[in-house]
Amino acid sequence: MRREGQPAPSERVRTPAPYLRRRIPSGRGATEQPNVTSETAALTPRFWLAVLVTGVAAGLLGIAMMAILFTVEAVAFGGGPYLAAVERSRGWARVAPLLVAGAVAGPAWYLLRRFTKGQRSELDDALWSGDGSLSVRRSVGTSVLSELVIGTGASIGRESAPKLLGGLSGSVLAGPLRLTAEQRRLLVACGAGAGLAAVYNVPVAGALFTAEVLLGSIALPTVLPALACSGVATLTGWLYLHSHAVYPDVPAYHFEPAELVWALLAGPLIGLVAAGWIRLVAWVSYRRVGGRWAVAAPLAAFAILAAIGLRYPQLFGNGKDMANLAFLGDGTVGLFLVLGVLKPLVTALCLESGASGGLLTPSMSTGAVLGAGLGLAWSHLWPGAAAGAYGVIGGAAMLAAAMQAPLTGLVLMLEMTHSGFGIAVPVLAAVVTATVVARRIDGYSIYSGRLAPHERPARTLGPWNGASGHDAAPPPSPPS
Repeated sequence: MRREGQPAPSERVRTPAPYLRRRIPSGRGATEQPNVTSETAALTPRFWLAVLVTGVAAGLLGIAMMAILFTVEAVAFGGGPYLAAVERSRGWARVAPLLVAGAVAGPAWYLLRRFTKGQRSELDDALWSGDGSLSVRRSVGTSVLSELVIGTGASIGRESAPKLLGGLSGSVLAGPLRLTAEQRRLLVACGAGAGLAAVYNVPVAGALFTAEVLLGSIALPTVLPALACSGVATLTGWLYLHSHAVYPDVPAYHFEPAELVWALLAGPLIGLVAAGWIRLVAWVSYRRVGGRWAVAAPLAAFAILAAIGLRYPQLFGNGKDMANLAFLGDGTVGLFLVLGVLKPLVTALCLESGASGGLLTPSMSTGAVLGAGLGLAWSHLWPGAAAGAYGVIGGAAMLAAAMQAPLTGLVLMLEMTHSGFGIAVPVLAAVVTATVVARRIDGYSIYSGRLAPHERPARTLGPWNGASGHDAAPPPSPPS
């Protein structure tokens, strides 16, 4: 019997139930802590088996995608570090790989989308408006084509393919293991985060990406399988991929008061840039070239990128080498700011042409070069801090604001550089202020901004708007 004044036991139910059913002497329920239970996916032994198998599959598929990418890079520009190889290739030798990729990928994407019409390969859409089911043919074809064009210099992120195929692993396994729709959705999200973790060697950030970005739940029933899946995938990836930081040469920067003041000033500005970047992504995603024009659109877009790349080879690829220059402070104010303007534009151009790929590294590299450029200028007013420290702060802020995921953005930066701990306070200041500003201005992310449009009633208040700002459905997509 409950004593007078004692709160009623929690009515929340944990599935599966714990082995110890007896309450502690206070009578309070274990499920009163908000993060310890889930009302949807049950973490059964069969589900845990699926998590482990998905982790291995995500790691192996991540290896396959990176093997394709590295092979294409070597064939297109020769061996060695990517940016150095691109810079060695001059004139036609630098332009030709992108032109060939555009000529081949345009018809290939057109045929793939035509013959798999109605099949789903958009991971975010599958999780947020479905049960996580993904098409094998469309997902594999999209992923392979994506890595092929990135290797030749297309300005899109390489993480999309391993993320998609990691999610596909969970989608395929869910059927034979007779998982519920809720378990399938959680498993697909875990697989997607695991694919990201494997290719960037970021097991914690991969799990956070699953929880914070894909599922929006930092709860034990979400975080535990996400951590397990990302950990297994990362370990599997070490069979072929590096086990060190993606950016291994970034110094251990030390805290300076100038960095904190700069972060508080630059964070809101980066948030404003992130909001504009997200809107640009949404605009080109909705207006992506369709119909028969889609056959030639990648060739035209890649030709423009190649022409600009003759002057700025840093724009080739996903932006990893561009970010590394910023993290090391290896550049001038003018170079960094020009790259910060051009990188979003050429990435948007590739997206509008119909190219499939990610936005994680392009977003981060844009923030990094803007941070380094603005930081170098700030150093004339308040010297003492390294330009590379401003690059790390700017990259983390842009990534967090663009994803609308501050925890994931912060941990991604820490794990990819194995640095930044000494400047954690300025990084946090920039991450928080940038994300708050981007959220207050708009609220979309680089993921929600790319969602496929839904049908809407004939009468609306206007494209992309409604009575409450973001509640109205966008207009239907143009005919393809």
